[in-house]
Amino acid sequence: MNNDLGVMQGRLLPKFNGRYQAHPVGFWKEEFEIASDLGLQCIEFIIDKESISENPLLKENGIEDIKKTIYKTGVNVKTICADYFMDFPIQSLDFKVSENSQNILIKLISNANELGVSDIIIPCVDHASLNDEESIKLFVEKLNPLVSIAENHKINLCLETDLNPKMFRQLLNSFNSNRITVNYDIGNSASLGYDPVEELECYGDKIADVHIKDRKLGGKSVILGKGSADFDSVFKKLKSLEYDGPFILQAYRDDEGLEIFKKQLNWIKRFL
Repeated sequence: MNNDLGVMQGRLLPKFNGRYQAHPVGFWKEEFEIASDLGLQCIEFIIDKESISENPLLKENGIEDIKKTIYKTGVNVKTICADYFMDFPIQSLDFKVSENSQNILIKLISNANELGVSDIIIPCVDHASLNDEESIKLFVEKLNPLVSIAENHKINLCLETDLNPKMFRQLLNSFNSNRITVNYDIGNSASLGYDPVEELECYGDKIADVHIKDRKLGGKSVILGKGSADFDSVFKKLKSLEYDGPFILQAYRDDEGLEIFKKQLNWIKRFL
């Protein structure tokens, strides 16, 4: 497989404000240098609620700042993980929250296109989980008007959900667009007890972004190879599907991040 290998933003740095996953305000450029030294091709940028006003993805002149850093280091930004929408779901029952999130996504799509990004990941998990028919219906209703904007800007809206394979496929079929794709998180699926072969047979043709992670069944993130994820089956199936998108290491981290990342990077290379 000759896919780009990248890292989730912040994984090569000490925890930012003690948070497990966050956009590292003021330190993000340093991570590009480290990623370059490690031979990584890309960093998946994060946009979250805590730092949204300081995030260069939305800040004035921020896109130019990112472009300069990409040019300097050779490390690209092809994907954005929009964790913001876990706290402020597009399908929120609060109209103001929903409308504001729609507007943020519209701006993000435009800026992502300018940056050369291909995928914006919309996590429909945790507080934003699509856990009943009403929430699914509302999500489709709220996201649908934005699909044409994504199409015009050539951006994939990459959904991550905790739905079972058949329900996830039904959700994807609710949108009449090739720009509604899938972010496949290996560890999260393992934690939920889903069969990766069944998942990938059901919607593997729609996967545009893969998060490499390991988790115990029903448990939290663990070091790669120590959890319930069936990496052999996942990578074998992705190869048969001719998956050509990026692999983003969102693996277990400690407080410092870098050394434990290096160990897991060496471990995963056998599959790549």
